Amino acid sequence: MAWRENPVLNRFNRRTFINASTATGAALAAGFVFAPAVRAAKTIKLGYVSPQTGPLAAFAEANNFIVSNFRNAVKGGIKVGNATYPVEVVVKDSQSNPNRAAEVAKELIVGDKVDLMLAASTPETTNPVSTQCEIEEMPCVTTMCPWQPYFIGRQGNPAGGPPAWKPFNYTYHYFWGLEDVIAVFTNMWGQLKTGKVVGALFPNDGHGNAWGDKVDGFPPGLDKLGYKLVDPGRYQNLTDDFTAQIVAFKKAECDIITGVVLPPDFTTFWNQALQQGLKPKIASVGKAILFPSAGEALGKNGKSLSSEVWWTPHHPFKSSLTGQSAQALSDAYEKSSGKQWTQPIGFVHSLFEVAVDVMRRTSDVGDNKAVVKSIASTKLDTVVGPIAWDGKNVPPFAAKNITKTPLVGGQWRHREGNKYDIVITDNKTFPAIPIGGQMQPIA
Repeated sequence: MAWRENPVLNRFNRRTFINASTATGAALAAGFVFAPAVRAAKTIKLGYVSPQTGPLAAFAEANNFIVSNFRNAVKGGIKVGNATYPVEVVVKDSQSNPNRAAEVAKELIVGDKVDLMLAASTPETTNPVSTQCEIEEMPCVTTMCPWQPYFIGRQGNPAGGPPAWKPFNYTYHYFWGLEDVIAVFTNMWGQLKTGKVVGALFPNDGHGNAWGDKVDGFPPGLDKLGYKLVDPGRYQNLTDDFTAQIVAFKKAECDIITGVVLPPDFTTFWNQALQQGLKPKIASVGKAILFPSAGEALGKNGKSLSSEVWWTPHHPFKSSLTGQSAQALSDAYEKSSGKQWTQPIGFVHSLFEVAVDVMRRTSDVGDNKAVVKSIASTKLDTVVGPIAWDGKNVPPFAAKNITKTPLVGGQWRHREGNKYDIVITDNKTFPAIPIGGQMQPIA
């Protein structure tokens, strides 16, 4: 199946050996660098890859704040056994491009000789970075991508199914899965009376092909619950004309719209849909409307759109690194940036929580296998919830490399000044996260 093919998977030859046990004081090629003056023979280097530019840049909006926050938290170094190690962070921009993500990952491994790789935000970043790390035998932790496109999408023979799928040795991931977003979306849809006809916007990328997969994606999940899915087929990202999709949705009388869409593409689609008379009761769309800026780009037309919700200031968790609650972390970001909080704040912060915890427990800093062993034994309460690769709530074939985090659903409410707030409208999947309201129809 198309979404399971990874063009980056076999592009690079395995190098014979990389000695990552010693880091020099050489100038780093790019990104944020922090090297506190702590007496130690070894510096722990963390590499971090995210889409700082391009159509996925909203996912990395909080990067500067998170890295600065992390720098303050570890300014005295981190203690491993009886030694204290200074920490460096090297941040690279994937430019929202899978090939670029793989290239900068290799730069971090071979040139910067990092001890642990971190990456976030959609399969276009997590997959090529993880694949490069697997090739180079580099420990890697990623997040902000549903586990199916991450795990199944990286298999050499994905069509073979679970018996043919193999666990990975160096790469680990935490986030929710498609089963969770289907549950969240349908729970929200069930609050309103609809014809249960759903129009699907699935692009030709890792996310879209995963969500639209006829075996593991939305089609079988919705069919079991009595929904009819209208899927006009894959479209290319950054298209400027959604007329074909809108005509198909109108013809089928879709009163629900779903999909996993780039933010600028959803703005184009939604404006064209309203102009052409498509008036669904519900639009629950992944990726595109996670951010307040997406609603602001639509003006009043953004009201009552809904999406999955990974993290909010109201989540009942706190940071293992700084002790900040979700609310305190959100408030600190808003004060520092002058911008409204955004969901990736919690998950990017949690990557650095995991990194510090892993390195503190590593038996031999500089030994990649020791770092992997430490990742695998993680049991950490973070600002996004508990993280432990313990096999719970994950299919056996993915249990080694995947652990899941909570997911609920929410709807955007328009307020004065063209601002938007997201309100949790369904928490059946994780009742500890409080509800703030009920679903309202768009029209």
